[in-house]
Amino acid sequence: MLPAPTQRLRFREMTRADLDEMTAVLGGPDPARPMRRHRTRADAERWIAWNIENYAKHGHGLWIVETQEGAVVGDCGLTFQELEGESLVEVGYHVKLALRGQGLATEAATSVRDAARDAGMPRLVAIIRPENTPSQRVAQKIGLTLERTAFKNGGDVLVFGADL
Repeated sequence: MLPAPTQRLRFREMTRADLDEMTAVLGGPDPARPMRRHRTRADAERWIAWNIENYAKHGHGLWIVETQEGAVVGDCGLTFQELEGESLVEVGYHVKLALRGQGLATEAATSVRDAARDAGMPRLVAIIRPENTPSQRVAQKIGLTLERTAFKNGGDVLVFGADL
């Protein structure tokens, strides 16, 4: 279940051949979350393996997002997240630092939201750290609203959500 291409972007499954690109996407500094630990190449390897497993198990995961010309922008997709005893379908997105601020995450996340709706998923959330205001704006632009604060992975998170 790949999301539909957009005017500027297309989606494909992540493969082990994406290791260099995903290391760059996940490992770079993040001005929105300066205290976050920098992810390593080994972290990117685990990330790719987790997504490949998600495709096989669920039919979705985080997909590679590319320009129509084939340049990797980042990743965006759907994953199951456990939060306070509940399993939720989350839209997630990561864009290379140099490409942020161009609406690419919103464009990709909109197509992913539509794919989730078309696949019959009743609800979608985004779980975001309070300091990550750019990600919060993306969630709001795709129609998710702030519903609550929760605790995940050692810290507070904001849960944005919407019925599809």
